[in-house]
Amino acid sequence: MKFLKSITVFLITQIFFCSMAIAQKQFKTLLVTTTRGWHHESIHAGVLALQDLGRKNFFDVVLLEDPNGFTDKVLEQFQVVIFLNTTGDIFDSAQQKVMERFIESGKGFVGIHSASDTEYDWDWYTKLVGRMFHIHPVIQTAKLSVLDNSFPGLQGFAGNKLWTDEWYQFGPEKIQGLNYILAVDESSYNPKADWGTKKGEGMGKFHPIAWYHNYDGGRAFYTALGHMPTDYNDPAFLNHIYAGIFWAATGKK
Repeated sequence: MKFLKSITVFLITQIFFCSMAIAQKQFKTLLVTTTRGWHHESIHAGVLALQDLGRKNFFDVVLLEDPNGFTDKVLEQFQVVIFLNTTGDIFDSAQQKVMERFIESGKGFVGIHSASDTEYDWDWYTKLVGRMFHIHPVIQTAKLSVLDNSFPGLQGFAGNKLWTDEWYQFGPEKIQGLNYILAVDESSYNPKADWGTKKGEGMGKFHPIAWYHNYDGGRAFYTALGHMPTDYNDPAFLNHIYAGIFWAATGKK
């Protein structure tokens, strides 16, 4: 009888630890979609796509539903914060400090599309993103060019792939050391834009749209792609996003 009890206890223990191991995901991401300006129609598609990406690649995606829940205690469990098509001033000064401490602790940030149209007056954040949005022309099809094949997730953009998006023109670099991985060819579309109070002529021969860098103890990845809801069904784009998330979470390329 004692032998049977011992075997039973052993089996239960093994099942418990196996279930714990199975439940342990690679890493955990916090997804922020707060807007204080333009609301992208693609946010809903993006949330669903990132949740599916997490299921396929075995990491957790938790949607930030309560902005007041952005605290040091909550963020302890996450390795990456993702800004998906955020706009405007979305954090108060206390929340900004929480974000700064998160990155300083060695963790990561991923910005998608209008994450560069967010928090212009927060100098630390503009350096985290690297470059800020200035203007864009009408949505057009253009040619992409891969700038750095050593960074993963770019295979689907090889060979001057045609891509339709809202081509952001950016202001100057906010910080040195940005590693550019993807660009758009301005000769393949019309980059001119006129919003009355603001105009854009394009960025010239070098028009980057995705980059990454180490910053303030942590890591930051940004891509300007992701305006269109259909982007979030495209394997090339999703692979690009996952590569950025994985690097920001782990530092591994």
